[in-house]
Amino acid sequence: MVTSLTIGSWNVCTLMDIPNAERPARRTALVALELGRYSVDVTALSETRIAAEGQLIEYNAGYTFFWNGQKVDERREAGVGFAIRTKLVRNLTGQPKGINDRLVTIRLPVGMNKHATLISCYAPTMTNPEEIKDKFYQELDALTSRDAMLFILGDFNARVGMDCHSWEGAIGRNGVGKCNSNGVLLLRTCISHDLLITNTIFRQANRNKTAWMDPRSEHWNMIDYIITRKTSRQDVKITKTISGVECWTDHRLVISKLSPM
Repeated sequence: MVTSLTIGSWNVCTLMDIPNAERPARRTALVALELGRYSVDVTALSETRIAAEGQLIEYNAGYTFFWNGQKVDERREAGVGFAIRTKLVRNLTGQPKGINDRLVTIRLPVGMNKHATLISCYAPTMTNPEEIKDKFYQELDALTSRDAMLFILGDFNARVGMDCHSWEGAIGRNGVGKCNSNGVLLLRTCISHDLLITNTIFRQANRNKTAWMDPRSEHWNMIDYIITRKTSRQDVKITKTISGVECWTDHRLVISKLSPM
């Protein structure tokens, strides 16, 4: 049973090892070492790009990786998974359940007779067809109607902006930038399920809220989120980005520290 957690969301760009790359170790080993530096217990990984389903243990760093992706012979642009402290894996109520290459879930005991559902997401980009976006949100919608304690983590390729009055309850007063069409899709899902984007509720410098820089505009954006039920607001002590992570990805790690449950 787990009573206190630090959870994370990280677009790692890939977990695949590339021959002759400049990286000094396996991709999973590098990710695990960075997660260990910041004492993250469970991290949702997005854009993993690994085929099919699988798992791998990084014994030295103490993390077990789970992933779900496209078939081996199909083009892999997405992929999702989790990196979990190996000592916590035995607490899982079952293996992670892969829905497709954009959604995978786990259930974890977090207190006396309590379980939390964690969903790892990689949402379609702005350039994806509308039917792909609609399918993603329909599938996510179906997953949010389960456990009362829920955390949705991932790269949503969406800007939700700062208009907390129009989206009352779904975002706080500390968002960044302007909302875009992908943000509207995410916010509608949050409103319909009484969800709160925790990145937007803590007053802090933008560097502690933004996770990805648009290479064209060179503006830092908030697009990687940790989302929970509004009723679980008191369980989240802080959500922030970690700018010092070194792992050959253009996304910062986002973490939430949760209160003992």
